[in-house]
Amino acid sequence: MDEKAGAQISRKAFIQTFIILLLIITFAGILTRVVPAGSYDRVEQNGQMVIAPTTYHQLASNPLPIWRWFTAPIEVLWGPDSLMIITIIIFILLVSGGFAVLDKSGILKAVLGRIVKKFGSQKYLLLLAITLVFMLLGAFFGIFEEVVPLVPLMIALSYSMGWDALVGLGMSILATNMGFSAAISNPFTIGVAQKLAGLPLFSGTWFRVPVFIAIYALTAFFLVSYARKIDRNPEASYCYGDDQRERDRFKSVSFESNANLTRAGVFLGVIVVLIVLVLVLSSSVAFLSDYALPIVGLLFFFGGVGAGWISGANSKLIGQGLLEGVGGMAPGIPLLLMAASIKLIITNGEVMDTILHSSSGFLQNTSPLASVLIIYALALVIELLISSGSAKALLMIPILLPLAQMAGVTNQLLVTAYCFGDGFSNLAYPTNAVLLISIGLASVSYGKWLKFTWKLWAMVIPATVLFLYIGILIHLGPF
Repeated sequence: MDEKAGAQISRKAFIQTFIILLLIITFAGILTRVVPAGSYDRVEQNGQMVIAPTTYHQLASNPLPIWRWFTAPIEVLWGPDSLMIITIIIFILLVSGGFAVLDKSGILKAVLGRIVKKFGSQKYLLLLAITLVFMLLGAFFGIFEEVVPLVPLMIALSYSMGWDALVGLGMSILATNMGFSAAISNPFTIGVAQKLAGLPLFSGTWFRVPVFIAIYALTAFFLVSYARKIDRNPEASYCYGDDQRERDRFKSVSFESNANLTRAGVFLGVIVVLIVLVLVLSSSVAFLSDYALPIVGLLFFFGGVGAGWISGANSKLIGQGLLEGVGGMAPGIPLLLMAASIKLIITNGEVMDTILHSSSGFLQNTSPLASVLIIYALALVIELLISSGSAKALLMIPILLPLAQMAGVTNQLLVTAYCFGDGFSNLAYPTNAVLLISIGLASVSYGKWLKFTWKLWAMVIPATVLFLYIGILIHLGPF
């Protein structure tokens, strides 16, 4: 029996993630019963609805019925975020189908074979270069979920270099997240938060560049150390055995000089360049910013199917690849719906504002260092319930700004602490759609992902706390 093409979510990974999300849904439901309902008034500011920080008031208790905790994953399909959720689902299926066609038609192995032939003797340099490129995309342009089409390609490249799926995830989506968090000009975190704090747009860049360099150094050290460990002993891989089938498929790729495959590879390369161009321009072109995700998904799907056709694959083979790719990622859809339901439960139970109001009280009568660490920690925790960086900024910055100022924390330092907390937690929680998609594409369970990444978090968190302390000492500004 032929092996299925493309990414296939394993049963073990699905069950583990399902159980974790079910526990978080239950926890969110319990919060609506034990936390008093409350709300801030919203006012329009620069075309956006933000919290009026002095208007908190309690509401009549509004606990969500228990049965609705478990229907919430269906309700999100017609809730306020329904369009975004449906877009993400279609995006996943397009990417999965396109990638499976590349796999089924032999194009993927041909392209990887050429890369291995050219860079095989300098594979650690290649790892460092790819990691830097993905980090720069996140740091300068706020790219994050849009790089998902490139994740399976990086995972396959990692296999070809003799590593595992985790190294592939590390040099792609994890690197993007590190850059997104140690942002230099990320418009979706730095830009939005500075606007709310009244700061000049992208001010403080001189401070954030060293932060980026430090986080790149830590990420590079982490990935190279893990890759070297696998080179010394393949069984040291955290997912050894789980991804053995995929490793066997790609460990001995060789470049094929077939003219059709060469033309297909060139066509795919053009599509990848177009995708990167869309990602770069999306930070400054309004239309691309609004529709970058579906555009990238369609480009990758078109690239996969088009390259398959150019390679000489017949319609039956392409159709089979599409079915296998879509079928392999279909189990991820209920997991995404479960992750999206957390926010719906908290919002409908009207307890989010109460949580923020209570948490902000810890900032009163504290030192600047304690205040900035509380802001950092609060952003880290709120990420579990609300994954959107700009949405969290609209929710948190207006409340925290006057309290931080009274504690002697500059506006610039508040923004920096918020962006650290928002960014570095993106790939820590199973409620983040990008994490679910990425580990699904790699057939890696959430538990294995945490086992892999915790050492990096253990280096990054103290490093960023040190930078925040330096920011206090130098009164990071302009104000």
